[in-house]
Amino acid sequence: MICLNLDRRELLEPGYPGLSLRRQCELLALNRSSYYYQPTPVDESTLRLLHLVDEAYTQYPFFGSRQMTRYLQSQGHVVGRAKIRSIYEQLGLHATCPGPHLSQPHPAHKKYPYLLRNVAITNCDHVWSTDITYIRLHKGFVYLTAIIDWYSRYVLDWELSISLDTQFCLDTLARVLSVGRCDIFNTDQGAQFTSHDFTGMLLKNEIKISMDGKGRALDNVFVERLWRSVKYECVYLNEWNSVKEARDGLREYFKFYNHVRPHSSLQGKTPANIYLTR
Repeated sequence: MICLNLDRRELLEPGYPGLSLRRQCELLALNRSSYYYQPTPVDESTLRLLHLVDEAYTQYPFFGSRQMTRYLQSQGHVVGRAKIRSIYEQLGLHATCPGPHLSQPHPAHKKYPYLLRNVAITNCDHVWSTDITYIRLHKGFVYLTAIIDWYSRYVLDWELSISLDTQFCLDTLARVLSVGRCDIFNTDQGAQFTSHDFTGMLLKNEIKISMDGKGRALDNVFVERLWRSVKYECVYLNEWNSVKEARDGLREYFKFYNHVRPHSSLQGKTPANIYLTR
């Protein structure tokens, strides 16, 4: 049975005098630089623009860079399309409808077809999926990845990173696969998920790989809905100053999301009601 990975971070709080923080991090495979990291200050105007784009995209995920530029200009912000395209690339965003200039996977990485069109999801562990989203801090930002079970909407695991590298996605996947597996795993075509290490881990576990079509973020609709909930119900209600504060806040939110928050699509039950009692 898969449970949300919460305790490994809680161990790094005071109260373990027999173990140094360095040793605790080694045992938990947690990078000390990530634990101690304080966000590098970003130019205030750029950071404000990042936050504005994140909020607008969360509300209007069908906005491409051209629409986003016009929207922000209509709100009184002086910004050009080149800057918005740069921010879309930095945040890993693309519109939910096909269009030009979409981000491309690494050219050396294999792309897999989308396997879930018109497929009925009838049980837990049939389909899992993952994605990455931007999490704002007071003077910087980090990235969040999560793996969700489509049938129950249960968040199986999650992780934060200070960069858009592949390793934090691999670490999250490895933890989930250490205690369970699914039939089909769906991702977008981002370089993190088309990497040989990521797809190789899935293939080694005999899991079918499904990837969203170009510009079709709604192919991964349940993760997109999760991000909206995370942003509106947690991130936008807080102002975190450090990665640790963000981690603590998200840890509490995912406990709430999995075990307390009722879902209308689950007939008022929680994801844990469905996933942990199957």
